[in-house]
Amino acid sequence: MRRGVLLFNLGGPETLDDIKPFLYNLFSDPDIIRIKNGVLRRTLARIISTLRHEKSKALYRQIGGGSPLRRVTDEQARALAAALESKGRPTATYVGMRCWKPSIDDAVEQILRDGIEELVLLPLFPQYSVTTTGSCLKYFESLAKNLGLSSKMRIATVREWFSEPLYIKAMAGLIREATDGFPPDDEELCLLYSAHSLPASYIEKGDPYFEQTKKTVELINAELGRKHSFRLSFQSKVGPVRWLGPATMDVLLELGRNDTRRVVVVPVSFVSDHIETLQEIDISYRDVALSAGIKDFRRVAALNTHPAFIEALAAIVLNALKR
Repeated sequence: MRRGVLLFNLGGPETLDDIKPFLYNLFSDPDIIRIKNGVLRRTLARIISTLRHEKSKALYRQIGGGSPLRRVTDEQARALAAALESKGRPTATYVGMRCWKPSIDDAVEQILRDGIEELVLLPLFPQYSVTTTGSCLKYFESLAKNLGLSSKMRIATVREWFSEPLYIKAMAGLIREATDGFPPDDEELCLLYSAHSLPASYIEKGDPYFEQTKKTVELINAELGRKHSFRLSFQSKVGPVRWLGPATMDVLLELGRNDTRRVVVVPVSFVSDHIETLQEIDISYRDVALSAGIKDFRRVAALNTHPAFIEALAAIVLNALKR
């Protein structure tokens, strides 16, 4: 049987010229901008992308002029295929980006050409949100219905994996690497788990992202098995609506006022390096932290293609194939 895994992500602009169309795609997604009137939503997306793209360009210039997300996701796909092959389960891997290239449509076309008979849908978002996993799966399901995919292949869907034991171990391992040399009971150290924020209205309407993120943090702390101060905060908010808090920047300022001298930021909802890790945390938040009096500011490395993370993805896929 020909098996395949479709890895979903939102995507990111690879060049400065990609930024404006990427932002348009992002803000025209009905699961991100909840306006039922499509014409109005697309008009708003054009306005937002026009207003924001120059500011975004300045940020992307700080990390080389584009996002590494596609490259990293392609590398994750290849590493996952190799891991599954080594376990005697040869499986083709595909990448579909909700807001950029390669698109989900492109991936599905290739899956059909390859004659895949069993397909696992694997969003690269540990915690479920309608704005990320939900959007990707909804788009795929619409496409699958139009193409009659259910009659052509068996499809297994992974909706969330925030508590996957090997994922938790991978995160804990990276934190240990970042805190190597610190006393296990260091009173001047704070682990600051920073997750992508979400408008509070989504949580109030039942989106499980916040609770799943808190559970992930709880499990990582249990796996670490050490006494330390920790906080959960949220980053990357856009626009004037009420967002999940506290904001990472505000927590850094508070920690500085409270004489916390060492902060290790854990990008808890990100599995790949992107603008949020490379610019927002590494540059903007570092400046905030040092100005606030924090002497030692570090970021835990993104999971990217770390072998422990690839093993976690392989375990998730194999479990899905058993269903």
